[in-house]
Amino acid sequence: MNVNNVSLEAVAVKKAQYPGNGLFEVAFAGKSNVGKSSLINAMINRKALARTSGSPGKTRTINFYNVEDLVMFVDLPGYGYAKISKSEQAKWGNMIESYLMKREVLKGIILLIDIRHEPGENDKLMYEWLRHYGHKIIIAATKSDKLKRSQIGKHLSVIVNSLGLGKDDVIIPFSSENKSGKEELWNIIEEMISIS
Repeated sequence: MNVNNVSLEAVAVKKAQYPGNGLFEVAFAGKSNVGKSSLINAMINRKALARTSGSPGKTRTINFYNVEDLVMFVDLPGYGYAKISKSEQAKWGNMIESYLMKREVLKGIILLIDIRHEPGENDKLMYEWLRHYGHKIIIAATKSDKLKRSQIGKHLSVIVNSLGLGKDDVIIPFSSENKSGKEELWNIIEEMISIS
């Protein structure tokens, strides 16, 4: 996908604020600080359209990015950030759940997992929940540039076994730094939304 035109279409905390342009959507989910905003920026050839931060828990809204008037990238708040109150966590949880359960134009979820670490309980819960509701899930194993190439296979196996991925599940090592995995991920997204 050759991306030149991207805009922040909507910032939402409830359904009434979601965009109504009818474009298919691909959502990006993952725990705080896993690199969601960096991955989105890498995918759309931008440095800072999706705001990145060294401190987790920055994204507190659902952000909708219009990519070339062909697809919406949806940046969901990160989960599992301990330094916010339980009530705030519950609010985020409800906001994400409401979007994932009721959004008819949602075509798939890119679930980000840090390739360097075994998936945590929150990652497993999110994966199970998405699978239970029949979402198409692609695992993006982020920060692959932090490993030697020879280590990547072993780390991917840990994620596959930990989440119990099946043979039809797709996992892509991804680096926002050197853009490895970008083309592969775009191919899958184009397939999801059937752009020829």
